[in-house]
Amino acid sequence: MNIALIAHDKKKDDLVRFTIAYKQILEPHTLYATGTTGKRIIDETGLTIHRFQSGPLGGDQQIGAMIAENAMDAIIFFRDPLTAQPHEPDVTALIRLCDVYNVPLATNMGSGEILVHALRRGELDWREIVHGRNTET
Repeated sequence: MNIALIAHDKKKDDLVRFTIAYKQILEPHTLYATGTTGKRIIDETGLTIHRFQSGPLGGDQQIGAMIAENAMDAIIFFRDPLTAQPHEPDVTALIRLCDVYNVPLATNMGSGEILVHALRRGELDWREIVHGRNTET
């Protein structure tokens, strides 16, 4: 499956720890991330990640384009709800696209754990049937 990993600045440490904890579940999948987040995860876990631009420079929109093409299967986006984000309209658009295209979205550690365990159990395999593409990983 194609999975995007995104984190606001104050949540990057949490996402790095999350990917370390769930590396074995995430490793078989194709991972994508926004710029700085992706670099931090690569440096700390050794996971293979396709990096987009950073969020404020268009990375959120690049991931949004994949969602609109039904080329993204899940998003783990650790948001910081207490800090204003300069690219908030892009964040809102990304969340809206997840709702429009029924892409599972985790926005914090708790929902991220639920999503990763569902992934491990094969509970996202419905995407292959609905979208008619191969999601064997």
